[in-house]
Amino acid sequence: MTIKLLAIGKTDDPALQDLTDIYIKRLQFYNKFEVEIIPDIKKAKNLDENQQKQKEGELILAKLSTSDHVVLLDENGKQYSSVDFSEFLQKRTNSGLKQLIFVIGGPYGFSADLYRRADSKLSLSKMTFSHQMVRLFFTEQVYRAYTILKNEPYHHR
Repeated sequence: MTIKLLAIGKTDDPALQDLTDIYIKRLQFYNKFEVEIIPDIKKAKNLDENQQKQKEGELILAKLSTSDHVVLLDENGKQYSSVDFSEFLQKRTNSGLKQLIFVIGGPYGFSADLYRRADSKLSLSKMTFSHQMVRLFFTEQVYRAYTILKNEPYHHR
């Protein structure tokens, strides 16, 4: 199974990108993990929130196939402990799923069409983080999940 992270907009902070890259590199040992960045909408300042969400949603939907299992990283999504998240990943792997896609939306969230397409929603916290930090936290949690599944000492229970 391939795990893919789709995100709107590049990371401006090189330090955050470097840290995220560390976990992306570590993940390759456990599972195929890809990150795809969808460029920010041009002239977004001329759009209202709904128009921006709609345009971003169209770009994201164009990257999905019907067989993909899509999880939106959303503040109203289900919260997992790290162990529970590792079990979530294991179940998806065992199901024979080819591609599990996690999506980080733009600054205003997701379009209604994208919510309809999603198979589930995941919340990393009740707190709000920048989209750039979410990439780091998410990749670290995927890495942690695989170390839990392999019973490696990275995660202390």
